[in-house]
Amino acid sequence: MADGPQESELIEAFRALATPLISDNLARVPGAVGLRPFHQASGVMAGRALTVRTRPGDNQFIHRALDLLQPGDVVVVDGGGYEGRALIGEIMTSVAASRGAAGIVIDGAIRDAGAIGRSPFPCFARSAIHLGPYKDGPGAINVPVCIGGMVVGPGDIVVGDEDGVVAFPIDGAAALLAAVRAQEAREAAIMLSIRENRYQGAYARASSGSH
Repeated sequence: MADGPQESELIEAFRALATPLISDNLARVPGAVGLRPFHQASGVMAGRALTVRTRPGDNQFIHRALDLLQPGDVVVVDGGGYEGRALIGEIMTSVAASRGAAGIVIDGAIRDAGAIGRSPFPCFARSAIHLGPYKDGPGAINVPVCIGGMVVGPGDIVVGDEDGVVAFPIDGAAALLAAVRAQEAREAAIMLSIRENRYQGAYARASSGSH
């Protein structure tokens, strides 16, 4: 596993990359489905996963996780996809932001969508609802969780933007970064060819024998 400075540099590098490019280089493993940003769009979220598993509709263990939060963490909550009660709202997102979190990802619902929508603090979820949560537990912190069909482990790198959320272990992240940057360069070249009216589609290139 990378040490602290290397990890920070990797996370910062992924902050400059789009989730579709990252997803394309993850061997088509399942990605998070059904989550969308509720915050004011302001670039890419990237950080380390602080994972939480909670009973659907119950946020006791999210409160506990906020007390363990370190700057740069993304709080990733497996709420079972339940949308009948909000797991967080403006107060909890404000607490997370004040403690240096990089964002919150909820496989479930939020509330105070208007306030969260005016904030730049990254918050991804399935939906918004006014009904508040239970606070009884049970739950678990820093265990593998499943978010919209995507498995996230404690300490994984989590990246989110307008297209959704991806996550991957830090082991192998440097090689992934190189592959994503290479694809980014190829796509930039394609976009240039389109602007210069010399683009050939994949079928045309195959027919002419080019690769």
